[in-house]
Amino acid sequence: MRKILIANRGEIARRILQTCDKLGLESVAVYSEADKDMGYVKQATSAHCIGEAPAAKSYLNKEKIIEAALKEQVDAIHPGYGFLSENAAFARKVEEAGITFIGPEANVIEMMGDKVRARQTMKQANVPVVPGSDGEVADVEEAAQIAAEIGYPVMLKASAGGGGIGMQRCEDEEQLRKSFASNQKRAGAYFGNPAMFIEKCIDGGRHIEVQVIADAHGNAVHLFERDCSVQRRHQKVIEETPSPFLSEKTKEKMFAAALRAVQQVEYRNAGTIEFIVGEDESFYFLEMNTRLQVEHPITEEVTGIDLVEWQLKVAAGEKLPLQQQDITRDGHAIEFRLYAEDPEKFLPSPGTIDVFTYPECEGVRLDTAVESGSAVTPYYDPMIAKIVVSGFSREDTLEKARKFFDEMTLTGIKHNGPLFQKVLREESFIKGIYTTHYLQEVI
Repeated sequence: MRKILIANRGEIARRILQTCDKLGLESVAVYSEADKDMGYVKQATSAHCIGEAPAAKSYLNKEKIIEAALKEQVDAIHPGYGFLSENAAFARKVEEAGITFIGPEANVIEMMGDKVRARQTMKQANVPVVPGSDGEVADVEEAAQIAAEIGYPVMLKASAGGGGIGMQRCEDEEQLRKSFASNQKRAGAYFGNPAMFIEKCIDGGRHIEVQVIADAHGNAVHLFERDCSVQRRHQKVIEETPSPFLSEKTKEKMFAAALRAVQQVEYRNAGTIEFIVGEDESFYFLEMNTRLQVEHPITEEVTGIDLVEWQLKVAAGEKLPLQQQDITRDGHAIEFRLYAEDPEKFLPSPGTIDVFTYPECEGVRLDTAVESGSAVTPYYDPMIAKIVVSGFSREDTLEKARKFFDEMTLTGIKHNGPLFQKVLREESFIKGIYTTHYLQEVI
């Protein structure tokens, strides 16, 4: 490979640029009119404006992105995460244009993006799935019948859903019947597919995922787990590795299940198998993300592996640089997603950052694309930065994180830094005792 187009924006665009620079590759940035002054746009070898600020008119415009790629004669397109990263039609169009898509084949994206097909595929691979419907439920009557069999509470989910959209917890049959039609309508509006399915709620659960990567030669490895249980609105805000909860015995079972999943779909690229884990450490497949994850830096920090570099090598047809026995984990890492949002109500708070300063601390990596004077627009995800803190132990990591947030200054907009300061001094979090309901129940 010689030249890569990055079909994304913000911190992930800058992150991919860094690896391109490290490997001596040329890079092409694309940007919307709202992002024309972002620093990474100037950092790339060349850059193209692809449209107006709304994502539908720029970062989701497949034709414009491919047009820029053809004009620049790039070898490959890296989609980052979000936007078109798990869009099978885009991956197919990229390949048809004679350009390498840095990700799995389009049919695999389709298969794992359809939650019902993904459940069925995982069952074939002997990966445990949450008790629920075998496929899409035809109507509310079938939904009520299945819910009665598996027991309430249940989760009503959009078959093509993601990111918490199209999910509804139902405590009883009355709520299920009230919610069914509105969720179908929402799923149709967001995902173009109104199909719904049902899973049993795993209360008191933890959200733990396994990082995997596979090449086109049949080789696949895992890069250990990440505990992503601290969430708001079903979206992660703090992730850490290793999990302070799972036993080594369960981790090994989870790693083996994740690799069976990868082999079942003949996967190629970095990916993540997400599990919901019960209090007794029973674990069930939730979904597979067929792309780089937001939280990939904590895996990089404890393994010393550049995941973007491995993605590029795999996409170029190379074999994985290391085998499973060569991959080790050292120390502890936690990522905090710093958002422009109200720290109590979690509502977005876009605006202009007056001052953003932070201490230079050993063991702190800051992935961001903004600085003092930057605007956080209402058009995109309001994430300001990823604060990735590493230490020789969990206690050491927490102490470094407390120091960082105590000395960080961010003015001009509301942000969730104060929430992290509170969490980092909360007894149950310090002990590693938390579930996916932690923020709403404890903070």
